Amino acid sequence: MIREIPASGIRDHLRDLADILAACVADGASVGFVMPFAAEEALRFWEGLVPEIESGDRILFGAFEGERMVGTVSLALAGMPNQTHRAEISKMLVHPAFRRRGLARALVEALLARAEGLGRDLITLDTRTGDAAQQLYASCGFLPAGEIPEYALAPEGTARRDATLFMYRLGARAA
Repeated sequence: MIREIPASGIRDHLRDLADILAACVADGASVGFVMPFAAEEALRFWEGLVPEIESGDRILFGAFEGERMVGTVSLALAGMPNQTHRAEISKMLVHPAFRRRGLARALVEALLARAEGLGRDLITLDTRTGDAAQQLYASCGFLPAGEIPEYALAPEGTARRDATLFMYRLGARAA
C-alpha cells in the first residue's frame, strides 16, 4: 500500500527510512552516498529532511508491507516564484528484499498524482545512466534532458565516477 506520510508522522518512520536507505546503498544504489555507509548516517540524512517535510517544501510517500515501510520517494517542491509549476523526484528507494513487486511504479504514480493536484506539471529527476530506474522513469513518461559524464562517485566507494541522466515529464497542462 502506498501512503503519503504527513509531517506529524514522519518521525514515526525514521527507522524504516534509514533501513531502506542503508540497504539500497549496500546493494549499490547511486543515491548520493558511498560505502562504507553506516546506519547512523542514514538516520541523520532523514532527520535532516524533517524540517522540509514539516514546512511542506517536500512531500514524502511510503510503500508499506503491513506496518513496515519498505519503499519511499519524495517530491521536492521548487519554491522560487517563477518555479511554482515544477517539482523534483528525490530518493526513490525500494528495499532490495521487496523489489519486483511494482512498488517503485506505484510510488511514482502516487507522486505524480499528488504533483498534478498541486499544479506541478513539470517534474524532473536525475538517475545514474543505465540503471533500472531509468527504464522505470521512461515507462512513466519521463524523457531524457541530458547526461553529464562522471557526475557522481560510484556507490561502492571507488574512484570510479558514474554518468547521470537528467529526465523530465511534462503534465497535461504543460504539454
